[in-house]
Amino acid sequence: MLKKSHLLFLPAFLSGLLACGQDKPLTTYVNPFIGTGTINQSSLSGSNFPGATAPFGLVQVSPDTQVDPDSPASGYNYNDHTIVGFTHTHLSGTGISDLFDILFIPTTGTIKTVPGDVKKPGSGYSSRYDHQHESAKPGYYQVKLLDYDTNVELTATEHAGFHRYTYPANTPGHVIIDLNHSMSKTNYWKSKILDAQIRMVNDHTIEGYRIITGWASMRKIYFTAEFSKAIVSTKMTTEQGEYENADMVDGKNLKAALNFDTSAGNQLLVKIGLSAVSVENARLNLKTEIPDWDFDHIVKETNSKWEKELSSISVAGTQVQKEIFYTGMYHAFTQPNNMADVNGDYLATDYTVHNSPDKTHYSTFSLWDTYRAAHPLYTLIQPDRSIKFINSMLAQYDTYGFLPIWQLWGVEDYCMIGNHAIPVIVDAALKGMKGFDLQKAYEAVKVSSTRNHLNSPFDIWEKYQYIPENLESQSVSVTLETSYDDWCVAQLAKKLGKTEDYNHFMKRAMFYKNVYDQKTGFFRGKDDKGNWIAPFDPLTYGANGNSPYTEGNAWQYLWYVPQDVQGMISMMGGDLKFTAKLDKFFTLKDAPGAVNENSSGFIGQYAHGNEPSHHTAYLYDYAGQPWKTQAYVTQVMNELYNNSFSGYSGNDDCGQMSAWYIFSSMGFYPVNPASGIYAIGSPLLSKAVIHLENNKTFTMTAKNAGKANLYIQSVKLNGKSYNKTYITHSDILNGGELEFTMGPQPNKKWGTAVTSRPPDSL
Repeated sequence: MLKKSHLLFLPAFLSGLLACGQDKPLTTYVNPFIGTGTINQSSLSGSNFPGATAPFGLVQVSPDTQVDPDSPASGYNYNDHTIVGFTHTHLSGTGISDLFDILFIPTTGTIKTVPGDVKKPGSGYSSRYDHQHESAKPGYYQVKLLDYDTNVELTATEHAGFHRYTYPANTPGHVIIDLNHSMSKTNYWKSKILDAQIRMVNDHTIEGYRIITGWASMRKIYFTAEFSKAIVSTKMTTEQGEYENADMVDGKNLKAALNFDTSAGNQLLVKIGLSAVSVENARLNLKTEIPDWDFDHIVKETNSKWEKELSSISVAGTQVQKEIFYTGMYHAFTQPNNMADVNGDYLATDYTVHNSPDKTHYSTFSLWDTYRAAHPLYTLIQPDRSIKFINSMLAQYDTYGFLPIWQLWGVEDYCMIGNHAIPVIVDAALKGMKGFDLQKAYEAVKVSSTRNHLNSPFDIWEKYQYIPENLESQSVSVTLETSYDDWCVAQLAKKLGKTEDYNHFMKRAMFYKNVYDQKTGFFRGKDDKGNWIAPFDPLTYGANGNSPYTEGNAWQYLWYVPQDVQGMISMMGGDLKFTAKLDKFFTLKDAPGAVNENSSGFIGQYAHGNEPSHHTAYLYDYAGQPWKTQAYVTQVMNELYNNSFSGYSGNDDCGQMSAWYIFSSMGFYPVNPASGIYAIGSPLLSKAVIHLENNKTFTMTAKNAGKANLYIQSVKLNGKSYNKTYITHSDILNGGELEFTMGPQPNKKWGTAVTSRPPDSL
């Protein structure tokens, strides 16, 4: 439903649509199947799911195509041919799987309460499906289960899923519920059900919960389910046996078969409310959000919510470009997820129930990925929600002692390195955003930069002024990323007049220099005696331990100094040597067998499929060769994104891969995501209008935009000639127009002056 504040925004939005030649809803450009599989099964997918969800909602009701979902982590692989069932929580674009809560699937014929072998059609309760009988759009998913001749339609609100099953005529219908279904990431851990329960409330309603361990440590998920038809009979099973028509059953391997009389009317509706707090709250969530049985109304309502979110940017471009762009926005707005129930209750990181007055408390913070571009995108076009993200992060500081690293369903799981809630908070503070306690925020970022925790040994950091590899693995990556976080702390200290802290953290921000080896020209691992770790090969990959590098190699981490790019250029010998090494980076091939599972989407050593490379093509701007930035970012957009199921060159990582495209297709990108500075690349779209919450608009136009015309010939900002290779956040917020003129050959006079280069800070 539109609010009064949205109506104020409507005229600017409508004018933007007209200016961009927009003649149909933006949701029609969203293809939820983008990023759900790969052409080459050995490569990474986007790890996205096609099911129904509301923007930033708790519930994502979507099909799972594997019995023990592992890879892709979303549970759905476009290349699979069997659906195991439909679960109500999913991760979008992550590299590790979890969630998959509360599986429902309609069946006919002989009742089966085991999932079966997906490679053997007809075994268990799973069913074959094909893509000719499958469709999806924002807020809606549909598929026909071929083994049961049953059509399944799904929609969702923020806290509830809504199913519509159409069984074959004159056929008794069943619904199988599996509370044991979960992921199996055996290389990391084995998910385990500690307890589960189903209780019959009446002949139309069941309630229950499950307690599960996994990536997110321990979670408890409560649910209530209402059916449009009476439940005729039930059979529940656990490891202890079978129970016919029982009022309540508990067990670790709990499944249920519910039987319905669908002979008179072959359609069954099911409404399922979820809560992380209590079954009473699950009940309230369902009653509030889906009070009746109008399935089509919920589909339209959720689709309208998506239309509103997508309308913050209107663009002109080709059909394919629009599909990639708006699907990217869709994916970026799928998470973080609001864990607070409709009454504001949420489960905090200390497992106590708290209440949020504004009815929001967000989780699913994939910060190692999303701080780079997704969160800067949120500060630009989702500023109110960004403040709520920050207040949710500060709530973890209150209960847990430091800010989130990778928080999932309200649980800190310490995945990845660095403390990248810090740049998110500092970015908002430096941009003058209101709505959070600035002094408390500074306390949180400072404590999170001084109190030891996993992958952040600050006593070692202060003592050695780098991380010794023999004391802490992933040492080079931790050194580089912590140096950046420290720069962010220093900037907030400066803003607040804390001069001593500013000087201290700026000194720490330069610690990156202590792992640079002038002889080899790379950042390298050292031991606690100052000796370089040998043997050394810059093409050797690390994963998430037992190497100085995190999900990359020395080539990919060579460029990670976003807080001091000019210092990095000087350290490498100046502009020409720096750009020569960048040239080699984008052309050097790996030795056979050198690439590991975390890397994909290659242009030389540039690996767009993983985040450490994402800013690198823009570094030519800083060294006087912006035409090379233009060439490489265009190559990435044209070759490593498409509008098919294999549309991403790597995991979307909660919208980071999508946010890179959104920014880059408009012609600029936040190399240092907390600086308020955007380096200019090469606009792919012919026009983009950003509708700002201050009722102003910022318009980008690209004259002669097209695949061949990738090079900037000239630029105007608000009608005046503009030779800088960057714009600022203030430029955008003030409103105006950025005009590009494009051509097929580089203009090596534009943007090459030293005064044209992006500064490290404003």
